Amino acid sequence: MENVLPTICTLLIAISATFVGFGWYAIVKGRRERHQKLMLWGAATALLFFLLYVGRTVFVGNTSFSEEAPVWVRDAYYVFLLFHIVLATVAGAFGLVTLYQAYKKNFVRHRKLGRIAAVLWLFTAPTGIMVYVLLYLLYPGGATKPMIDAIFR
Repeated sequence: MENVLPTICTLLIAISATFVGFGWYAIVKGRRERHQKLMLWGAATALLFFLLYVGRTVFVGNTSFSEEAPVWVRDAYYVFLLFHIVLATVAGAFGLVTLYQAYKKNFVRHRKLGRIAAVLWLFTAPTGIMVYVLLYLLYPGGATKPMIDAIFR
């Protein structure tokens, strides 16, 4: 039961990437209205993921990687996790700027940034899913400590 929130978060990432993929396909086919709806749904599910993730980090904590995993797996996991975090941060920033450009109706810039943002997000989502698989399925993690406890205790 304790893995319910990470599972929901991972599903939201997968759903968000699915919306982005179909949204990109829609604009390639010239379906602007469908593209707009799909991309907004993709952004909304990504935002919901982010809010749940931050809330979990603050109030529940992050799960530590299994101490029982082989050292080489643990080392590879941390390198992969760092790659995922950097990729997700860059993708999120590009996504926000891309959405802003669409909102401002600057479609020339939106088109250029959107391609990059979509590719970044379509790489980020599978890496997030892989982090989940490693941390919760293959090598079930250890203890968590809420950030709020770490700050105030």
